[in-house]
Amino acid sequence: MSLAAKLRRAPGRIAAGSYILNSGLGKLKGDQATATAIHGQAAGAYPVLHKVQPSIFLKGLAVGEVVVGAALLAPIVPAGLAGIALTGFAGSLLGFYIRTPGVHDKYLRPTPGGIALAKDVWLAGIGIGLVIDAALSESPVTRTD
Repeated sequence: MSLAAKLRRAPGRIAAGSYILNSGLGKLKGDQATATAIHGQAAGAYPVLHKVQPSIFLKGLAVGEVVVGAALLAPIVPAGLAGIALTGFAGSLLGFYIRTPGVHDKYLRPTPGGIALAKDVWLAGIGIGLVIDAALSESPVTRTD
């Protein structure tokens, strides 16, 4: 991979990675009240999560965020792999946004209470961009070496 490709991808990887890693590290210290609140919101959008205990859910979410954030920040993780992880994570957040009543109108535009959730679309954009960039830079059709 060229230095130009690494530099081109760095801002998005650093921004998303540090944001997600910080969120995950904060959740690792979460108490029972935090676990119950986050679990309740998530289970409202994804009913299958009602079967998981809140404290276990919070720890799993925290570990997942730490892993995705660290993968984005670690330059040894290929951009395509980091992009796939980020896109999956962002997809679940956007699914939460779409399934949560009151945070958007019928056109999916955020209400004032939904702006904090709607912003996760930038994570999806960065993830998809990483995957596309990695695919194109490694394609024999577009490679210039």
